[in-house]
Amino acid sequence: MRDEDEAIEIILDHYRSPHNYGGEIESPDDQILEYNPVCGDAVRLTVRFQGDVLSDIKFVGRGCSISQASASILTDTVKGGKTVSEISRITEEDILRNLGVSLGPNREKCALLAYNALQKIIRRRKG
Repeated sequence: MRDEDEAIEIILDHYRSPHNYGGEIESPDDQILEYNPVCGDAVRLTVRFQGDVLSDIKFVGRGCSISQASASILTDTVKGGKTVSEISRITEEDILRNLGVSLGPNREKCALLAYNALQKIIRRRKG
């Protein structure tokens, strides 16, 4: 387990240089825009599947370091090989634990913005 200072540095790295960020996947299988009306943060995900496997994911967004870093970390976690079933088993607690910092309720909403968007896509995919 890493300490909170290290976790903060990882969050800032993902915020400054997010992974899987920018543009959209051409002809995506699904896309979604998730918005937090409390703080104004927004994340747009585009995804492509090969059968039951998420083969590509990208995001664009605006907002605080927590929401954008969390989106970057989430896309790294699921890109290129996770099945719909595996992604559906990821929990809010998993996302918050992966960040490695203590957050209040409002900041947790920021951290879960991309997660909530992806879970909506997964529910649609499962039909």
